[in-house]
Order: sequence, then structure tokens, then C-alpha cells
Amino acid sequence: MKPHAAATPQLLRRVNAQAVLAFIRSTDVATGTELMDRTGLTRASVIAVCEDLIRRGWIRELDTPRGDQGAPGSPRKGRPARRFELNREAGFVLGIDIGAATTTAAVADLRGTVVGRASGSFRATDIPAEERIGVVDRACRRALEAAGTDPGKVLAAGAGIAAPVDRDGNVLASQHFWSLFDVGLRFALKELHGWTVLLENDANLAALGERWRGSGAGVDDLVVLLAGERLGAGVMESGRLLHGRGGAAGEMGYLDMVEGVGSSDGIAALARQWSAAGDGPSASGTASARRVFEDAAAGDPAALEILDRISERMARVIATVASFINPEQVVIGGAVAESASALLPGITALLPGFTATPPRVSVSPLGDAIVTVGAIRHALDFVEANALELELPAPA
Repeated sequence: MKPHAAATPQLLRRVNAQAVLAFIRSTDVATGTELMDRTGLTRASVIAVCEDLIRRGWIRELDTPRGDQGAPGSPRKGRPARRFELNREAGFVLGIDIGAATTTAAVADLRGTVVGRASGSFRATDIPAEERIGVVDRACRRALEAAGTDPGKVLAAGAGIAAPVDRDGNVLASQHFWSLFDVGLRFALKELHGWTVLLENDANLAALGERWRGSGAGVDDLVVLLAGERLGAGVMESGRLLHGRGGAAGEMGYLDMVEGVGSSDGIAALARQWSAAGDGPSASGTASARRVFEDAAAGDPAALEILDRISERMARVIATVASFINPEQVVIGGAVAESASALLPGITALLPGFTATPPRVSVSPLGDAIVTVGAIRHALDFVEANALELELPAPA
């Protein structure tokens, strides 16, 4: 067996820089002493790394507070503490949610704070690839304009689509609906703007977003159900996304074969369908899911019955997920999440009758931004992993 090669000075510098930058990203302000404690580096090494990161544009040094000057005659001894912060506007990332009818783009700084947002609509579901790319591109450029920045400042873009995507960013186009999203977006935006586009399934990005800034924050074994028109699941196991061979892990088409479920229709679709088939005040072919939930909140018996039926359907769905994935938590997400709070008592009560491993069930506080939040996290993960290889745009 060959002995491991000794670490080179270049490799050590890289490891040290990653450690220092990771800590500075995790806090508002970092002192040299804190960086020494957290990284195990000497003061000289910490300062050398910080000065290199300042030259590269990733961090800034802050002025020393007046009380830390160590002036003659003052009780404070030694050198003033040097303080550093992330240069959050050194570049930006894009989070893009591409649905069948609409697309939304959000611009975030390097702390993940959204500073611009814009949306666009597709005139039809089955439109040429060039037209779909054009709508997405215009939404991105409008979002960047709203953020007061330009395409040259984008370091990476995360993009979620309603189709399976494998680990290499390839769309599984084995169904017609999925094939509508196989439009060559990564290549097109690279050609137009030079962007690195990280394509991912929308439910997978919802899981990333929920674990980052939602009710599933920090949960390693997590499932997020996008539950509006159609059900789709993003699955995290031990803190990592599950994709499967072709990216189809979490697809819910199997529900067609589940007794008591019978389809992958989501909460909004079921509310509309069952309302239209009834005779209560919401009975209309154009009644919205929101109206059904509003009627139920007002005590309408027909609407309350619909919510009971949806609760049972969702309990059965979650039980199937719990039986073969065994997550700690299942989160109902998407635009329907706010209304879905009314379903939680019924789902929670029914679950133990359907599975021996009932998870904790909650609704996402992220609303219809859940996919863009996850797309931003996905882009930031790429930037953070590749920071030392990325060339930051020159300051204006």
C-alpha cells in the first residue's frame, strides 16, 4: 500500500482559507481571536488568510471600535482586536422556480437575503423551448434590476423544475409533462450570461429550503410534500438529498395504486374537485381551494366534510412515505401550506392507525417561496464549496 502523499503548502492554504471563510459566513463579525479558537490556526496564519480573502473580495475588515484602541494610559493592553465580516454583496445568487404556468426568480446576497424578485408567465404549457427560456431569462433580469445589480454579479443560479433531475442535472424526460422542462436551460443561460445553473427537482429544492429556513430547520431525516395541484416529495436522509438513479426519488405516481388514495392529486386539486361535486356554498366548477378552506373556517358543513376527506387522504399518503422512508418530520409545503394548517389535527389523529412509524407533521412557513428559498440555498452551497476557484466581479 502506498503511503499518503504529504499535504502541500498550496493544499494547506486552501484548507485554512476554507475554514476561516466558513466561520466568517456563520457569524456577523469575527475577530482574529475567535478565528484562532475555531480553526486552530496561529494568529499569523489567521491574519495571512484574512488578508488574502480581503484581496480576493470575499471579506472586509471593520474599523476598530473606539473602546478597543489600546490608547496610552488606558487599562486595555495589547493590540486592538481585528474584526472581519463577509462581504455579502461581493456577488449574488439566483433562485428560480419554474412551473408549468409561471416562473419566479429571486436574487439573494451571499447571506441568503432576498434583495430582488420578479415573475413571468408562460402563454401555454406546451410552448417552444426558446420561448420558455426567454420567459425565465426576462424574469431573472427583472429580478436583478429590482435588486440594483446586473447579470455579471451572479455567481450561480439554482433552478427548480417540476420534473425529476438526476445528480448531474439531466432531466428525466420519460413522461410528456416532464419533457416540457427539458429545454436546455443550463446551456442557454450559460451562453447568455456565463452563469453556472444548477438544475434540480422543485420538491428537492423545497426540502433544502425547509431544512434551512423553515419548520424543518436542522432536521436530518425530512420529507417535504409540495401539495398544491400534484403531490411531489423532496426526501432528505441523514442530511442529504435522495435522487435515485434517474432523479425520480420522491415521485408520487405510485399513489394511483394505493387503496384509499388512488391518485397524486394535491390538496388544492382535491378541494376544487370535491367542492364542484357537492352542493354546499362552495359548489362551483370555478371555486378555489382557498374558498373551500374559508367556508370550512366559517363552519359550513359541506366544506368541513371536504376537509375531513382531504385529511384522511393526506394521512394515508404520509403513512406510505413514513412506512418506507421513516422520516422524523413531514412538512406540507407550497402555496397551499397556509390553508393546510386546518388539516393537521385530522392528519395527526389518523396517522397512528395507518403506520407504526408516524412522523411529526407540520406546514411550511415559507409559502409559495419555498422552492426559490431552496434554490438560493442550492446556489449558495455551490458558491461556498467553490469560493476559492470563483473569480468575483470587480466592484462597481
